[in-house]
Amino acid sequence: MMIELKQLLVSPNNSIQEVMTCIDRNAKGIALVVDKKRRLLGTVTDGDLRRAILARVNFESPVSELLTHKSSSPYPKPVTAPVGTDRPTLLQLMQKHRVRHVPLLDSAGRVVDLATLDELLPDPVLPVRAVIMAGGFGTRLHPLTEQLPKSMLPVGDRPLMERIINQLRQAGIQRVSVTTHHMSEKIVEHFGDGSDFGVELNYITEDRPLGTAGALGLMKAPQEPMLVINGDILTQVNFRAMLDYHREHKADLTVAVRKYDLDVPYGVIESDGSFVQGLTEKPSFSFFVNAGIYLLESAVHHYIPNGQHFDMTDLIQRLLEEKRPVANFPIVEYWLDIGQPADYDQAQKDVQNGSF
Repeated sequence: MMIELKQLLVSPNNSIQEVMTCIDRNAKGIALVVDKKRRLLGTVTDGDLRRAILARVNFESPVSELLTHKSSSPYPKPVTAPVGTDRPTLLQLMQKHRVRHVPLLDSAGRVVDLATLDELLPDPVLPVRAVIMAGGFGTRLHPLTEQLPKSMLPVGDRPLMERIINQLRQAGIQRVSVTTHHMSEKIVEHFGDGSDFGVELNYITEDRPLGTAGALGLMKAPQEPMLVINGDILTQVNFRAMLDYHREHKADLTVAVRKYDLDVPYGVIESDGSFVQGLTEKPSFSFFVNAGIYLLESAVHHYIPNGQHFDMTDLIQRLLEEKRPVANFPIVEYWLDIGQPADYDQAQKDVQNGSF
């Protein structure tokens, strides 16, 4: 394997936060929980951590608590194989159990190596078509958007959308569609057919604004999943991890969400009519908000009307009414919605100081 084994190993006493740091550092999407003799106790994947966020698990808790929670899940034990298992058998094992990692153990149950799907099938292409929604007027960013569409505003030394396209290309996405309306010629002039930016670009022009999902109705239904991202998002979200999560949950649509904390600067009174029942001093509330990034299966396409104004919220609601599976994927990476001048200023600072 390409990475040192010790970079994958954590103790059951490590906090969940420390395990997250381990996964970020090793860039394999997994941490192996072992005892003092390096015997495997369990695994924690990128998806496990994101589900823990949704369950509002305390990340200061030891990872052993997360393993206990996993013991009652559909995947209570890690899929493993003896060290020396041949490549075809490992691939068959991964396919059967729909996993991307298989720890390799010796006869005493000690971790010796880790087989990953990325190393067994090193295919940099991600089987996804991306769609960048770039047709908005950007009125909240006036006067910055008087001469440029908001997706073309410079962030650091390049337009925002160029950063998005570069990230898509690095994730292995080769085909990108761009929905345009306001000052569409500025986008086309800069990107052309996309060949100078390492992708194949095509454009979907809205003759009138069709909402955050309506332009998708102008497209022919793709064979592969569609990754849809708003053109004013600056993020480092792991698109491969999002696709894995989407597939694992067998979702028709997966929406990326971001944790949003709201602090109330006053004491909140709980009352029953004229009488006070309780008082909470300066409470804090947490919500998960729509982050403007979606993965859609091809079958979802027929729920989108052709040529009509239609928002992503309308699509999600329609799928829920039809009892279709909609998953939420919590973002732990950098994310910024550049909707206001203050957000744009923050983006410039983050690029300059290396936060992005």
